[in-house]
Amino acid sequence: MTERVKNLLAILKSGEYKKTRTESCADISDIVKEYSDGEKDSLSLKIMLESESLNAFRGDRIGFNRKQIYHPKYTYTNGKAANASGPNNITPDYAFALNNGFDSIKETVIKKITNCEEEKRPFYNGVLTAIDGVLEYADRCREDAKAKGIDDLYKALCHIPHKKAETYYEACVFMKFLIYTMRCNRNHHVTLGRFDQYMKPFFDNDVKRGVTHDELLEITEEFFISLNFDTDIYVGVQQGDNGQSMVLGGYDLDGNDMFNELSEICMKASMELKIIDPKINLRVSQKTPIERLEFATEMTKLGLGFPQYCNDDIVVPGLIGLGYRPEDAVNYTVAACWEFIIPGKAYDIVNIASFNFPAAVETAVNNGLLTSDTYEDFFEKVKSAIIDRCNGIIEYCNSKKFQYSPYFSLFVGSCLEKGLDIADAGADYNNFGVHGAGISTAADSLAAIKKVIFDEKSVSKEELLEALKSDFEGYGELRNRLLSCPKMGNNDGYVDNIACDLMEVFSSYLNGKPNSRDGIFRAGTGSAMEYILSARRVGATADGRKNGQPYGSSFSPSPNSQLDGPLSVIQSFTKFDLKKIINGGPLTMEVHDTVFRNSDGIKKTAQLVKAFIDLGGHQLQLNSINRDVLLDAEAHPENHKNLIVRVWGWSGYFIELDEPYRKHIISRTEHKY
Repeated sequence: MTERVKNLLAILKSGEYKKTRTESCADISDIVKEYSDGEKDSLSLKIMLESESLNAFRGDRIGFNRKQIYHPKYTYTNGKAANASGPNNITPDYAFALNNGFDSIKETVIKKITNCEEEKRPFYNGVLTAIDGVLEYADRCREDAKAKGIDDLYKALCHIPHKKAETYYEACVFMKFLIYTMRCNRNHHVTLGRFDQYMKPFFDNDVKRGVTHDELLEITEEFFISLNFDTDIYVGVQQGDNGQSMVLGGYDLDGNDMFNELSEICMKASMELKIIDPKINLRVSQKTPIERLEFATEMTKLGLGFPQYCNDDIVVPGLIGLGYRPEDAVNYTVAACWEFIIPGKAYDIVNIASFNFPAAVETAVNNGLLTSDTYEDFFEKVKSAIIDRCNGIIEYCNSKKFQYSPYFSLFVGSCLEKGLDIADAGADYNNFGVHGAGISTAADSLAAIKKVIFDEKSVSKEELLEALKSDFEGYGELRNRLLSCPKMGNNDGYVDNIACDLMEVFSSYLNGKPNSRDGIFRAGTGSAMEYILSARRVGATADGRKNGQPYGSSFSPSPNSQLDGPLSVIQSFTKFDLKKIINGGPLTMEVHDTVFRNSDGIKKTAQLVKAFIDLGGHQLQLNSINRDVLLDAEAHPENHKNLIVRVWGWSGYFIELDEPYRKHIISRTEHKY
């Protein structure tokens, strides 16, 4: 790590950079009231940038850090106030900008305006307004850089973003400029996509010019640090939940390995810096060398909560099965957390809703258990409850309207060619993704009902209903029996096959259903924060869980389940054909940090990842934790400011998490082997 990088890292960790910000917020309602909603969005960006100036810190060669915390105020034509967050969770077509520059793109837009139909003119006018705004801002930043003596940045801005990038450093500055302007345009959760693919030509150009790998690593680390300066502004549910995910590696249609020198440098940079952004995702397959998995395990050892693994053997055919073109499916990346999306071509709203599996089971228990003579009869009622909830989700999602964003649309699919905003389905893909929360809790509950009610007949239906209604008050013995029933995560077909049945009903009914944007619905295994929030809306369940207690995060065992070991967990969670439920959602496993103390532990963990891939898992994330350390951090947060944990689809600083998320992480099983 160079002195420049150490200095920037110290500035980041000190938090002093936040003192440069202002909380002022302009009201531009009168200025924009005569314009279309899309044009209002672009004018808001232009006006915000007019009051910004270059914000670069000591030794900072990247710049483009926010000064204004808030966006300008205005209302849409329907009278609603502009949201703080516009379209998000998309991977823009960065290569389009990097390889053309805005002058060339502007010429294309002007030609479109000249020849377009009248109804498309507001869209193109909005795009042109945004381009003019970002170029005017870039020009002022260039002069600011010159005045401040930031020579490297000044020279870069003499070229980009007007023209295409030539060097890796220019490409990194251009990237930060794009991300910054999109954030100023209210586009939060702007993901980084396949950085090692679209940035590789600039990297290669520098290598040919004699730039050393150490110099390229330094630039990469500077860029990575720059992504962290404003993460407290760009939050979703908690700081760290900001969408800055990066995907490395992968295989093309011919099976060629796309992992390269830049992929490795990105991983090295992340391991040296030990900061929460960017979140690293590694695409793998059965052909991935075990040495790479061992290298990735060294990253896991650091406790960053990444890399998250995505299995090409499952994901690519799964996406093709949903109607994605093979050449697009093989180019997949991930959204803010884990959802599989197509970079630069899709406005797939992949977290539009969450399906609550235990709630569907609860409905069936309350309305149909007493009238069911067999488990098969009862499961038909569960199936009906799942379908009813799916229909409700479909109706709700299809009634939603979406915010216009001409600037963001510029980097998505065929919007520019069609003259359509992403809000008007101008992208190539416009699908809806639905999470699936609480799969293990639902399966465990059904397994318990099957066992004690229908197989053993050791508990009456009435007694179980009363126990659930009373939240097990006065039914401690029954609760203990339910807790001892088969639980998902132990490679027990009794419960695992029930989980497969649940996922089959959910995915086969939802997948392919048409949405309101000429797209379809996609089923997934993720939960996001719903393992806490949705769980609060469900009473006691037949697996022994009490009213409101959390589910397992995404595709994971229920908290506090007694598990045989990590391989058994993987075997349980790979029984279903996961190509059928491919919106995304990882198996999350906690590994005790003592496992990584020697090379044998590294090799065993890599082999565990290999087993997950070979058995047909779609996504895996490993969290290196130590419960004693977490408990000490709860008691003495001042001593653990840099303690990072994986929360759900993102990593954050443990002491900054709200209590329910901290408690959940502490409750998860720590695997040893």
